[in-house]
Amino acid sequence: MAIRKPLGELLVEKGLITEDQIRIALVEQKKSNLPLGKLLVNLGFVTEATIRDALSENLGQSSVDLSNTVLSADLLKRVPLDLARRHKTIPIAFDDATQTLTVAMADTFNIVAIDQIRAALGSAVHLNPVLAGEADIARAIGQFYAYEMSIDGILHEIETGEIDYQSLQSESDEYSQPVVRLVNALLTDAVQKGASDIHFEPEVGFLRIRYRIDGVLRQVRSLHKKYWPAILVRLKVISGMNIAEIRAPQDGRISLTLMGRPIDFRVASQPTTHGENIVLRILDRQKGIVPLDRLGLSPRNLALLKLMLARPEGIILVTGPTGSGKTTTLYSILNHINTEAVNIMTLEDPVEYPMAMIRQTSVNEAAKLDFANGIRSMMRQDPDIILVGEIRDEGTAEMAFRAAMTGHQVYSTLHTNSAIDAVPRLQDIGVLPDIMAGNIIGIVAQRLVRKLCAHCRQPYEADPIEMKLLGLDEGAHPPTLHRAAGCEKCDYQGFKGRTNIMELLKLDPELDELIARRATRLEIRKLALSKGFQPIIEDAAARVLDGTTSLEEISRVVDLTERVRP
Repeated sequence: MAIRKPLGELLVEKGLITEDQIRIALVEQKKSNLPLGKLLVNLGFVTEATIRDALSENLGQSSVDLSNTVLSADLLKRVPLDLARRHKTIPIAFDDATQTLTVAMADTFNIVAIDQIRAALGSAVHLNPVLAGEADIARAIGQFYAYEMSIDGILHEIETGEIDYQSLQSESDEYSQPVVRLVNALLTDAVQKGASDIHFEPEVGFLRIRYRIDGVLRQVRSLHKKYWPAILVRLKVISGMNIAEIRAPQDGRISLTLMGRPIDFRVASQPTTHGENIVLRILDRQKGIVPLDRLGLSPRNLALLKLMLARPEGIILVTGPTGSGKTTTLYSILNHINTEAVNIMTLEDPVEYPMAMIRQTSVNEAAKLDFANGIRSMMRQDPDIILVGEIRDEGTAEMAFRAAMTGHQVYSTLHTNSAIDAVPRLQDIGVLPDIMAGNIIGIVAQRLVRKLCAHCRQPYEADPIEMKLLGLDEGAHPPTLHRAAGCEKCDYQGFKGRTNIMELLKLDPELDELIARRATRLEIRKLALSKGFQPIIEDAAARVLDGTTSLEEISRVVDLTERVRP
């Protein structure tokens, strides 16, 4: 029998962590008594998938990645929710021929858990435990076991006084209070449904609750107005707001562990005629930091972006309206170039997602730390790469360009409608054209469009006007396009998930020359097009033709009217 090595020794041998990192984790372990693998994940030294695979290899056991697993309701009935939560396990497959149930477990040597699951299944069913990440199991439990029942049960309990035992299935005593459980159930439900924002909106006689999913607001609940005071106080308490202040807007932050992973909520209150309105922005680190090749860029745009990142100094600007995914793109870029060989520093308003090895600073008005002063201070910290959350005034722009001119790579965002519009916008802020020329590496303009549900999208033949909007010749054979329908898989919306559409303008000496002599927007566009620049409308049209999205959806975010001349 092969000798099992300690997990730390195995990870060091494979070059996944260093001896120093093991020592740090062991010091932390004395304080918390958590397993070493969990601590290494919490400290950001390794991912949970790395720990899972290393343990699997060391123990000679099978492991499973739950991220792409879909589980049926019949399968889930075999292991009750309370048992799944208590022992961090979930059923993933059942073989009728051998009567074997395969369950994913965070600890396959937990004899107590295995005995209790066997007792629940009965003697006729065999159990096959396989290894899975703890956070993956918690996410799968949250995704596949229904939460709406729990919310309804809590509401019933508040109205009638009858206890909802399902919602009480938790390790913590604080869940005994129904309003506390109701707020947590709503937050969990929003995260499970993939919402980016939660709106609590009081009306005359009721409380409206809406989620923003895939960029579109959707009403999910209407509660009686009497629930709102208690929910409001609970939200204010956990977000660190002043519960006595009801006439002035307030900001707060909530950090929770939901479905086995840390989720942050940025909370804002606003007094309205019917009471205080509360909006929570959900900051899910797993979704916020996406690998560059999974951002949804076309192969051409991905190659061009990587070419822009290879230039050692200058500014890369990401432009687009609010909610167009600019921050996600910048974080993905930083994650792509983040190594021990470079010092990356960021100045944000505020820091949304903590990242390992990157020095992140929030703009703080109280401490007189604005963007301009922050960049000046960061320049003395020996940075290689600087991220400035947003260029919004002359002082910030001047310091950002000064950093670029002194040999740093600078990333920032700007509110403009297209990549070429960034040049006149910077001039408007106060940046001189000859300072811009030679210091801008490239400009990325982007939007987010909803993706058609692959299960229910409906094909149809394009008509002449649609062909014109997509830039196709009138004599060409009409292509097959798709439209939204709606099914159970996409919650009857017709769309599920979002993807990027982009235009990338890579600057070269000829374009720099035009900028330096204050050329018009039209001249810059004409030269860029002659050099192969593809406007965002081309990328959008390509996504319609390949069936990713619909023509109606891209017309929501991109102006197609210029292609139809009366």
